[in-house]
Amino acid sequence: MLDNIEATARPRRRGTPGWGTLLARRAVLAAMAVATTFAAAVELPPPGRSHDGATARSELGASAAFAPDGTLHAVVKRGEQVLLYRSADAGTSWGAPVVVNATPEPISADGENRPKIAFAADGVVLVSWTRPLARRFSGEIRLARGAGDGHFAAPITVHRDQSEITHRFESLMVASDGRVVVAWIDKRDLEAATAAGQDYRGTALYAAVSGDGGRTFQPERKVADHSCECCRIAAAADADGTPLFFWRQVFEANERDHALASLGPDGAPAAVERATFDHWRIDACPHHGPGLAVGADGTRHAVWFSERDGEGRVFYGRLRSGAVEGQRPLGGEGAAHADVAAAGDRVAVVWKEFDGERTRLRAEIVEDGGRRFHALELAASAGATDQPRLLTRNGDFFAFWHTEAEGLRGYALN
Repeated sequence: MLDNIEATARPRRRGTPGWGTLLARRAVLAAMAVATTFAAAVELPPPGRSHDGATARSELGASAAFAPDGTLHAVVKRGEQVLLYRSADAGTSWGAPVVVNATPEPISADGENRPKIAFAADGVVLVSWTRPLARRFSGEIRLARGAGDGHFAAPITVHRDQSEITHRFESLMVASDGRVVVAWIDKRDLEAATAAGQDYRGTALYAAVSGDGGRTFQPERKVADHSCECCRIAAAADADGTPLFFWRQVFEANERDHALASLGPDGAPAAVERATFDHWRIDACPHHGPGLAVGADGTRHAVWFSERDGEGRVFYGRLRSGAVEGQRPLGGEGAAHADVAAAGDRVAVVWKEFDGERTRLRAEIVEDGGRRFHALELAASAGATDQPRLLTRNGDFFAFWHTEAEGLRGYALN
């Protein structure tokens, strides 16, 4: 089994090029991922360039969240630092950045493994990221808490395990009771099984909980064995406020569908539930994680990538116990990396879609329990692009998209 595949592993679609061409295109896009243009001038090296002016490969992975006062905050990587930007106009323009980690260190910032941002119960900003280590595919999860004076406290490592293995692809959320929860992909069980000469599917999912706003974390607990190796983890508060995680799981016979699990008040994980049933068999990680949102009525809305009826597509559906309701594809064959959000009884989904020349940012607003869909096209970009994120503020939906050409931008779903 290809445990360490880091390339996108999509099934071949009808009428599309073979693997060699697809991987070549991926290499070209990676090479194109250069400087990002921001709306506001700042006293830092031009994005994508070092202080000596040398061109550097830019990683576009970014995250955003609305603060309690309604300002939009975004985090991106610049060199070996995470920068925090603020926007008072929902992503049209940005102020000068704040450095999150004063001491430089390696930082992952691709689409699936990017810096994250959330706000603690006291309104203080939290930023997490993966710090790569020397061993290939190894890393550790870092978290910095705002100090309240425009600066950040020194980052901490969230987990107690200090082995030079995979602790990567973290997800950050603040539960309704104020607990800060971080979940990540972890290879300690795979390493132990390999050392004992035993088989082990995929990796594992671990989580750690903080009861003091992210200052310290309790010892991590295993949520599930056999998670996929390099797909992002979706997190949302369930109807009762319980932290709920949704991820790609490697089920028996190497079926890479998705699973759900929640964390109790003591941080103990509930039983893992199978959530999607496409029965996609592939001996590699698709590098294409899901999205999850819970509506006011408790409905679990999800988006994910999978193969069904021989075609790889992005899907939307409502997760029920042992079934998916209303599953349908989003966009065309070029649709990728969808996200979902809920506000009251309304739901929105957003995704990017390459049309052969440009990557388009597309969305739908779903109403009447999934019976009405309003399609929107929000933007298009000719260069390299990150995965879009979907945010809510006061019942309204906003898409956040980081592109090579346009920089960090917010788009209202009107």
